[in-house]
Amino acid sequence: MENSTAPSKIKISATSEMHGLRLDKAIALIAEIGTRSRASHLIESNSVLLNGKSAKPSVLVKEHDLIEVTLPAPVPTDLQPYDYKLDVLFEDEDLIVINKPSGLVVHPAAGHTQDTLVNALLAHTDDLSMKFGEERPGIVHRLDKETSGVLVVAKNDKSHEALTSQFKERSTHRIYYAVCLGTAKNLRGDITSFLARHPTDRKRYASVLGADRKPLQDKENPPSIGKWALTHYEVLSRKSGLSYLKLKLETGRTHQIRVHLSESGLPIAGDLLYGADKKIKTVEARSTQDEIRALSRFLLHAAELAFTHPRTQERMSFEKDWPEDIQVLLKKWGLR
Repeated sequence: MENSTAPSKIKISATSEMHGLRLDKAIALIAEIGTRSRASHLIESNSVLLNGKSAKPSVLVKEHDLIEVTLPAPVPTDLQPYDYKLDVLFEDEDLIVINKPSGLVVHPAAGHTQDTLVNALLAHTDDLSMKFGEERPGIVHRLDKETSGVLVVAKNDKSHEALTSQFKERSTHRIYYAVCLGTAKNLRGDITSFLARHPTDRKRYASVLGADRKPLQDKENPPSIGKWALTHYEVLSRKSGLSYLKLKLETGRTHQIRVHLSESGLPIAGDLLYGADKKIKTVEARSTQDEIRALSRFLLHAAELAFTHPRTQERMSFEKDWPEDIQVLLKKWGLR
């Protein structure tokens, strides 16, 4: 990553390929820009001139028009490489697929600025999508610190934009497994609500409630705050006060699975933020209770991830089982 502080300028005559295109689409064809979102950002920040004047993204370009673009200097970063051996499932020039261990924070944030997956990636490769110098290079989606499993990272801006679009359009495939406290009543179903920051605890999220104190679910009539979330679940086994669930994400909101399960009366084992400690006595065996209390994580695992490769358009699919120590516990508890 460069630390140059000088912006660079591009001055070109519009090509025949650009003729008739919107300005944002036209300058996205310039190799140094590469994506329409970056093109739009540059136009909106008054960094693009068309024939010497500022122009809207929707203006149509004609062949031989003069296009001038000022590219902002890369923002210097204080991120430090972290010498940490990553479990790489796949890597090429466009992306990296990682099996993230529990305990590894995905990106720097307040209170945790180093020793994250991002820092480990900086030690692993010089090629990461910087997206205008933001502090989350390459990060397309995230897993909570204590969640283990499969995660994809972009190595360039084109891949970043394409992968982000797939998550936004819900064309990715994501399967999670969770061990929950309590006995699930239904073998399968959907959990829907609008999620927002908890009104009193900023570390948590919660479903937005209606006048009847039930989660709002009508997607066609959204509340003023909150994002619509849908989680599909299937109960794989139930034993001795524990339920083992397979979950398919339709949306990927922050803490979505944790909130939906907790509010359904099935908090994830070990998830103290969402009330697992208050439900521990529903587990019948005292020895199992002790093993759950001794966990250094909560039991949520991102087991499957599928997406379309941004460059080759090949459908790619990855699966990774629980870490071995958790597999041992699942068998011991009779859940699999």
